[in-house]
Amino acid sequence: MSAFETIDVAREGAIARITLNRPGAANGIDLQMAGELLQASLDCRHDAGVRAVVLSANGRMFCAGGDLNGFVANAARLQSHLKELTLLLHGAISNFARMRAPLIVAVNGAAAGAGFSLALAGDLVLAARSAKFALAYTAAGLVPDAGASHFLPRVVGLRRAQELILTNRRLNAEEALQWGIVTRVVDDAELPAAATALASEIAAGPTQAYGAVKRLLVSTCQNTLEAQLDLEGSEIAAAAVTADGQEGVAAFLAKRAAVYTGN
Repeated sequence: MSAFETIDVAREGAIARITLNRPGAANGIDLQMAGELLQASLDCRHDAGVRAVVLSANGRMFCAGGDLNGFVANAARLQSHLKELTLLLHGAISNFARMRAPLIVAVNGAAAGAGFSLALAGDLVLAARSAKFALAYTAAGLVPDAGASHFLPRVVGLRRAQELILTNRRLNAEEALQWGIVTRVVDDAELPAAATALASEIAAGPTQAYGAVKRLLVSTCQNTLEAQLDLEGSEIAAAAVTADGQEGVAAFLAKRAAVYTGN
């Protein structure tokens, strides 16, 4: 893993940890952080040894979204600045979605704007009980980015997505759970341990199959039924001949626990 300044990246066996680390700026995403997230996402996507990725944050807030101070500082070239910023951040979002390792997002405190979008990009999302979620884009005269307009309607449905975007309604952690935005709510003090336990469970699983599941769930919103059925057939046939696929079937038939290697 590379060295970074606005994020921390660490490797623990098959688990990669990415931690937003601009607590003094509410972990706002500036140009540097967007670029470092892109690099970290590439490292995770192309490292066959990474079988689970945990995205979390240092400080009281998960992420307040884009750093609006950067908007002011680049007022003379604001459109170019935002195109550059979103190009980098969107590249990271795409890599997280396309990598075979599941992305576990652990949300502490507020997730607003692009911070909310980062949570939506997770395959599994844990929220501290004190967490809050708000898109807040239109409150600043802006529109969603970082994949929010793609993920949100698929997660909560069109009507609720419209409400969250147009009214900037804030959700607490329990409401986010009820709406399907997060997978599980845990006590604040338990969030790090819960994320580690979940990542360990995922990292010990059939990574190739997880990657196929991610591809299937992305494509189902775009494909016809027949195209999706064809893709399912291809993916299950490919999974069956992997080492993990053969181990899983053998373990099931032998009524024993499977031991997956990620191959």
